[in-house]
Amino acid sequence: MAIETTRENVCVNHLVEQKCETVIVEGDSIIPDIKPDIINAISTNGIVCVYKKELSEGKVRLDGCVNTYLMYLADCEGSNVRSINVNLDFTQIIDIDKAMPNMDLETNVKIKNIECKVINGRKVGIKAFLEISVKITEKEDIDIICNVNSKGIQMLNKSVDINSLVGRGNTKVFAKDTVVIDNIDNLSEIMKADLNIVNKDIKISYNKILTKSELNVKIMYLTDDNRINSKETTIPVMGFIDIENVTEENLCNTQYEIKNVIIKPNNVEEHSIYVEAEIEIYCEVFKNQEINVIQDLYNPLSNVVFTQKQIRVMQKIETNQNTCNIREKQIIPEIGSKKIYDVETSTELIKQTLLNDKIMYEGEVKLNYIYDDENGISSKQTSIPFNFNVDFIGVNVNSSIETNMEITMQDFVVTGDGSIEAKIDILFNTALSKSTEINIIDDIVEEENRNINTCSLVIYYVKSGDTMWKIAKKFGSTVEELVRINGIENENKLDIGQQLFIPRYNG
Repeated sequence: MAIETTRENVCVNHLVEQKCETVIVEGDSIIPDIKPDIINAISTNGIVCVYKKELSEGKVRLDGCVNTYLMYLADCEGSNVRSINVNLDFTQIIDIDKAMPNMDLETNVKIKNIECKVINGRKVGIKAFLEISVKITEKEDIDIICNVNSKGIQMLNKSVDINSLVGRGNTKVFAKDTVVIDNIDNLSEIMKADLNIVNKDIKISYNKILTKSELNVKIMYLTDDNRINSKETTIPVMGFIDIENVTEENLCNTQYEIKNVIIKPNNVEEHSIYVEAEIEIYCEVFKNQEINVIQDLYNPLSNVVFTQKQIRVMQKIETNQNTCNIREKQIIPEIGSKKIYDVETSTELIKQTLLNDKIMYEGEVKLNYIYDDENGISSKQTSIPFNFNVDFIGVNVNSSIETNMEITMQDFVVTGDGSIEAKIDILFNTALSKSTEINIIDDIVEEENRNINTCSLVIYYVKSGDTMWKIAKKFGSTVEELVRINGIENENKLDIGQQLFIPRYNG
């Protein structure tokens, strides 16, 4: 007959598969008729937009574009620096063997490098190298038997700390603003633009998550009188995500994804640029939960038959934030004491070493200086290597960690001796997760009770691998009874060869 049980529902979330690929998005572009011929490329940068992402059986599909800005040396009199804006559309399919449509998908797409090749005076080829990270997880609601209501039942319990999934959600927001430039600047064209989401934060209240951040906007532009100028501003980004039962003690993982961008001269207001970014914000919430898992059971008074199954759970998620401060003095003869218009920065992680309670990072910051020269403008690429160590209790050589780097501050000052003082702060966001497999009791059936009579006393000698639980179950006794009869002080400490007196029961 079936036994009455007490069950606890747990929503477990486990990693199915993770993959990182570098892909190339490329295309040719014709210089518009209203612009002069190109002699060579000065600088190319871009913004990644992901319009749509889709998960199907064995595949992940991403649709988007790379919004590129190409500054070039022009074949014309007067201003010989011009620019074009080119969109490189892409559809990328990534094979993920275990992917299924009902699973959860997390992606991160970033630009590693953009190259430009001049084909002829009216045509260029642009090639963008994208790093695409894909993470697929699966959630499952599981009823775990945590107690059995039957006379005489003996249970071997284990307490397990897990991170159970509270919920997921997303929202779409629009960051809009009119960027005002100097009144003396009559805008001719936008030379380049950079967008970065910084200063991310969350607040939890009344089953809602308030996400707060800023969109950092840097724009370089050309004026009608052939001057190059730049403007930097921040636009607040705020969104609400509804997730039931979320509390301040929960762990929230948020991700921002730019879906579309509009940057254009403002047709209504002079001396200004209209900026609009469509941003989707994703959030998943976990809670630390202690569950009681029955590892084994029996009943000295009856025959109990049960089945077990194995489930995979996320046992631990911890996050850590640390800032790496880079202070470097660079001497670049080509720049000297010339005016620097902008410095494009990006980070690359070269090596990651895990030790006990420590992570050692090796990487570099790639710099592209855009500066004034006799041709009007030029660029120079350099890099700054760095080593950074992070103390993280619980990390070891077998840990699974995810690290995201974000440049939170950068400042470049040309000093009187012609050197450049570079100040760069990199925020390291590190997440430690631990998955484990646990056995749970799936189904229990108790057969008819037997008449039990004590008929003898067994003398048993402890063997290697024995525990009080195994011995009690073998002879149909209980741990409490064996401890009492043998006067044992610590039931978890048995010596090989130790003599135990065991009442033996027969039906």
